[in-house]
Amino acid sequence: GIDDADDGYIAINGDKIEDMNEKQLTRYRRKHLGYVFQMYNLIPNLTVRENIEVGAYLSDHALDVDELLDTLGLSSHQKKLPNQLSGGQQQRVGIARALASRPKLLLMDEPTKGLDSYFKKEFAEILDLLKKQGVTIFMISHDIEFCASYADRCGLFFDGNIAASGTPKSFFAGNNFYTTCLLYTSDAADD
Repeated sequence: GIDDADDGYIAINGDKIEDMNEKQLTRYRRKHLGYVFQMYNLIPNLTVRENIEVGAYLSDHALDVDELLDTLGLSSHQKKLPNQLSGGQQQRVGIARALASRPKLLLMDEPTKGLDSYFKKEFAEILDLLKKQGVTIFMISHDIEFCASYADRCGLFFDGNIAASGTPKSFFAGNNFYTTCLLYTSDAADD
């Protein structure tokens, strides 16, 4: 809903994004979607806490900001501005902001970039908990190890088409090591 499709259309639960006006699209993104951007997209003049509170503010049923700060190891950094953080810390703030709104669909672009192995494991546990709560998670990643260890389904996109897909075991058995897409699905979501 931020960019338009070049071809075809995007539909989520039968709602075509292209049929929504800007106000409807804004409301839809606010109510249903969470984003983790590759380049963080943190608000530079807001503290870590305030950046996360922006995500919480957009939700009718937000997660506790203090709990997110603790879970993602950011409590001691909550008063810092984004430019005072490392890349991995900025990534964790972006993840916390996206999670704060309890989205039904979480879209993530390279969310493990900059995370050390400890926080990757913590992040995987958070994703698993979200999945059990019915959140569908779609993640684009080049982190082969993370995909192989934690994905429900993996896919290879080439020239805008799905060139290969399957469980991590079947996917990686086919040596699809170029670009990977990680997809976590809730039990209620369609493949």
